[in-house]
Amino acid sequence: MMMKNAVLACGLALVVAAGPTGAATTEGEATYDLIFRVGTLDPVDRARVLVYDRDVTNTLQPRAAVRDTGEIALRIVQEDMEMARLEFRRDGGRRSMGSFPASVGNPMIMVFYESVVRDMAESAGGSRFYIRNRVKESLIQPAEIVTGTAMVDGAEIATKTIRLHPFEGDPNADRMVGFGALELTVTMSDAVPGWYLSLSAEVPDPEGSGPIYKSSTTFERTEPVQ
Repeated sequence: MMMKNAVLACGLALVVAAGPTGAATTEGEATYDLIFRVGTLDPVDRARVLVYDRDVTNTLQPRAAVRDTGEIALRIVQEDMEMARLEFRRDGGRRSMGSFPASVGNPMIMVFYESVVRDMAESAGGSRFYIRNRVKESLIQPAEIVTGTAMVDGAEIATKTIRLHPFEGDPNADRMVGFGALELTVTMSDAVPGWYLSLSAEVPDPEGSGPIYKSSTTFERTEPVQ
């Protein structure tokens, strides 16, 4: 499966997420296959662009948080093969974030995963290689899937949510400036173009005054190709 080797509808808007309605536990392989689901871009209208809102809070690296807050647009284009082309938008500016084979799945999950690895390394120090490996390991561990609902464009849709704690029990957690408590949350739905409703990473403040770090990427809308 290419995604494993990499390791890595108009006007929809998220209104409010409802509480969980049930839970089940997956095997490690099933966790990975659900999060990195193949074929999620197959049903997406090629005349539409998927737009995600990214909001970052980082008390350790506030400038990085400003740098990374904005929109990410995903457009499927035909090159030698169909490619998912990503573009970051902020304050009227645009920059390319690369292209990925559309047949593999939605690359937003890889962008999210790699951005968390980078942000943690910048904020807490330590080896990106070590951080990446621990996150990768968490993706192939058994995990609880919480089923629930969300309101999208005025309609209630069914969702699945997985929460991962990559550094739980890590012997180096006390040296991670709070990132030992990092929680990754992935919420998915067949009713959302591209599968991912929201991707979130959060490091709580031990004193309860707000997160030390939070990165949330949420599907916002589709728009016509310009």
